[in-house]
Amino acid sequence: MFYYVLKYVILGPLLRLVFRPRIEGLEHVPATGAAIVAGNHLSFSDHFLMPAILKRRITFLAKAEYFTGPGIRGRLTAAFFRSAGQIPVDRSGKDAGQAAIREGLGVLSKDELLGIYPEGTRSHDGRLYKGKVGVAVMALRAGVPVIPCAMIGTFEAQPPGRKIPKIHPVSIRFGEPLEFSRYDGMENEKAILRAITDEIMYAILTLSEQEYVDRYAAVVKAEEAAEKAAQAKRKFPRMPLR
Repeated sequence: MFYYVLKYVILGPLLRLVFRPRIEGLEHVPATGAAIVAGNHLSFSDHFLMPAILKRRITFLAKAEYFTGPGIRGRLTAAFFRSAGQIPVDRSGKDAGQAAIREGLGVLSKDELLGIYPEGTRSHDGRLYKGKVGVAVMALRAGVPVIPCAMIGTFEAQPPGRKIPKIHPVSIRFGEPLEFSRYDGMENEKAILRAITDEIMYAILTLSEQEYVDRYAAVVKAEEAAEKAAQAKRKFPRMPLR
């Protein structure tokens, strides 16, 4: 119930009024049945803009940190995401990917729409990064189409670190459904999963027109953070204790 109150009464009208998003290709999203909507991830706002413009309910796999924040703000954030039907996924540990796949397949088994960001994390610089193969595993196991989606302008409206988005033109593009039945029974073949994921990412890239980086975003983020820390250490070396 709260999901539809947010969508049609509170958040949806507000987002449409402020951003006036331009929608392209909405006819590619099936009116019924299970499907995966796979998109780029540029901003925290992505979680709300796409559900606001879709006619159907969509469930996203959200990082567990949104549900475990401290204090009143953390509890309110967790309550919001749960009420909106979002599913927490722990991204730490070796079994994180399998947990996300189980949760995603559970959504698809109910003939619902599943939203997923194959990059696995928000882009920190506006570029599109290499996709993880979990989206391919779910598409093959559930036997569902994948609808590529591109969010355009949300990085400028609310880049990482900005709490309140600014008014900026936003476009949301949906591409033609990608169908992978030709690979039935091959969900354990690493080369097949990589090929499917790359096809999905190429479709997203075509829609978004971003610069593409053939590396995982999380790895690049970690490397850049380590480099910044090293630079700070060189600039402010620790004084020896006497």
